[in-house]
Amino acid sequence: MQSPRRFLPSLALLSAFEAAARTGSITAAARELSLTQSAVSRQIKALEDLLEVELFHRERQTIRLTAGGEYYVREVRDALRRISTASLNLRANPFGGTLSIAILPTFGTRWLAPRLPNFLADNPGITINLVTRMAPFDFRLDPVDAAIHFGRPDWPGGEMALLRCETVIPACSRSLRDRFDFRQPADLRLAPLLHLTSRPDAWERWLTLHGTPADGVHGMLFDQLATASQAAIAGLGVALLPLFLIEEELRSGQLVPALDLPMESENAYYVVWPAERAGYPPLAAFRDWILAETADCRNSAGS
Repeated sequence: MQSPRRFLPSLALLSAFEAAARTGSITAAARELSLTQSAVSRQIKALEDLLEVELFHRERQTIRLTAGGEYYVREVRDALRRISTASLNLRANPFGGTLSIAILPTFGTRWLAPRLPNFLADNPGITINLVTRMAPFDFRLDPVDAAIHFGRPDWPGGEMALLRCETVIPACSRSLRDRFDFRQPADLRLAPLLHLTSRPDAWERWLTLHGTPADGVHGMLFDQLATASQAAIAGLGVALLPLFLIEEELRSGQLVPALDLPMESENAYYVVWPAERAGYPPLAAFRDWILAETADCRNSAGS
């Protein structure tokens, strides 16, 4: 249902209100907007009259947001930001070929970014924007066309397709491996174990899989794979890391397998998109491309 037009203030009124709220000053807002103080005051008063709500407490030469104004400015600021972003995207690509993708940091930098030039070369009319998101979000509230998700095949309000499964190995620095001289799974419990928030029970699963008691497992906690990987390289402990994301470190010897005992992760990587955007041409092109790029991974996992 469309909102009544009387509740759709002009951008001029909203911009004056947001600037005054952010700066806490009519004078500063006027300077920022290249207007006179009286013009900004009139615009704010016109907005208050339109909404029939007082947005500022006025005390001599100062202004202070009311409780309603505090709430309203957060919503207005977000709306203005989204309009500005949409305008910049349209200016960068007048044919509307902009695609915003939410990525996981390590997957995005290690796997996706090196491959994107091939996608862009095959789709020259598309502009890609990458933003970082660590957890599922509401596509209705976030101006994103697609996301890379690691977890279970569950995303409210989104459609998804499997990209690839994940195999992890216990990895560490060569010096740490030599110091502890790991021979069997139980030996790893003598070393510091590094944990990832996205895989909170990974070490318990690995130890159980390899016949070792998994009670009382403690250690440093990391929220990103890249940080955990660097900590392992620095010799701070052993981390369970995805093989496909540490290939370079294994080749260079910065990381070595503590033991050659891999484990399949319970979760997997998916590409996710809002159902109502499924037919958007840049999204369809990206979805087809990334599924083709990961086809071998899915085939090998299913064989």
